[in-house]
Amino acid sequence: MVKRLRLNEKTVRDMIPEEDRDYQVFDTEIRGLSIRTLRSGSRSFVLDYRFAGRQRRMAIGRWPEWSATAARERARELRREIDEGRDPLGDRSELREAPRFKDMIDRYLAEHVPHLAPLNAGDQRAMLTKLVAPHWANKLVADITPHDVATLLNIIAQGRARPSKEKPNNRARKLQGAKPTPIRANRVGEVLRKMFTLAISWGWRTDNPATGFKKRVETARERFLSQEEIGRLAAVLDAAEDQRAAGIIRICMLTGSRVGEVRQARFEQFNLELCIWSKPAATTKQRKIHRIPISADVAAIVRQRSVSVPRDNPWLFPGDVPGQPVKEIRRFWINVQREANLPDVRIHDLRHTFASLLVSGGASLEMIGRLLGHTQMQTTQRYAHLMDSPLRAGVDAVAGMFRPRPKIIHDADVKRG
Repeated sequence: MVKRLRLNEKTVRDMIPEEDRDYQVFDTEIRGLSIRTLRSGSRSFVLDYRFAGRQRRMAIGRWPEWSATAARERARELRREIDEGRDPLGDRSELREAPRFKDMIDRYLAEHVPHLAPLNAGDQRAMLTKLVAPHWANKLVADITPHDVATLLNIIAQGRARPSKEKPNNRARKLQGAKPTPIRANRVGEVLRKMFTLAISWGWRTDNPATGFKKRVETARERFLSQEEIGRLAAVLDAAEDQRAAGIIRICMLTGSRVGEVRQARFEQFNLELCIWSKPAATTKQRKIHRIPISADVAAIVRQRSVSVPRDNPWLFPGDVPGQPVKEIRRFWINVQREANLPDVRIHDLRHTFASLLVSGGASLEMIGRLLGHTQMQTTQRYAHLMDSPLRAGVDAVAGMFRPRPKIIHDADVKRG
């Protein structure tokens, strides 16, 4: 069997498989290029070379998917890389072992997310698995560019169609149109920025493609209940059959606390003599112990709950699962919205209403921030404009004192007469 030929389509086609062995025929022009013919009849182009004293063999491609001309050109490129001191097969192995974005998600969820608050951790896990992974799961971490980040965030900001029930029957479903979600895009951008910062410390990248991502304009929702709406809400809560859920809503309104903090409240956190509620760091958004004064009405709710809840149960609002607090009151709140005619009011808007009532009572922004547990003053500044009303009343009072009094002017003709 000939060992060397000038490889072309004719010579490759004429290769005859042998029954008892595979064989290899080298090209006469390009050093190391050969065609391997297997006993099965399959043929493929390979390149044999030495690098750092080691014999290497790199597959180029199978014939006829790769023509002799294409294989020859690829072999020339590989020989040039070898002459420049690079190992093509080593580069291919490194590329195969290089971390992909799905690996980055796994490491981020394993090392960073467990240190976050449970709600934040679950939110980030959902964002990465549902919004990012479908686009980038198999993409190399090193190949992601700022343009890729911008493109992905644009897609997320446009929103997506969501299934919704038209009737209670689960089979009666339709797709709603896409609803823009610019704030969601901002949150995903912040998570990506943190992930790539960690990737730099892991040695997976040298730069952060999400550093300067474009942030969408966020308009903070401001919905405050009027005195009439508060009265309707109180009446519905008083008449509610589920007084456990009604108690949660009442404490949200009376303390400005988040619903998660109230749901997970324990009797041991309340000092009813001093009227203080000490929220543990595990339940607060700022991850710090937050102590707030409570009113006599809140203390009365706590005392009432202590009578109705078994002594061995630590939860102020125990759930249906033994040993756990109430998980959610979404259905209860939907009924409250309907009965109190508050279709656009969220439970979180009770927190804003609490702050607005404090402002109308003369409380300073610093005091409001401490009661609500804000760690940054700029968060409390959203209520600053509510302080304009008492200020405007004071300005009007000064203007009223300084305003010239009207003078009586007699008719000129009458005076002359």
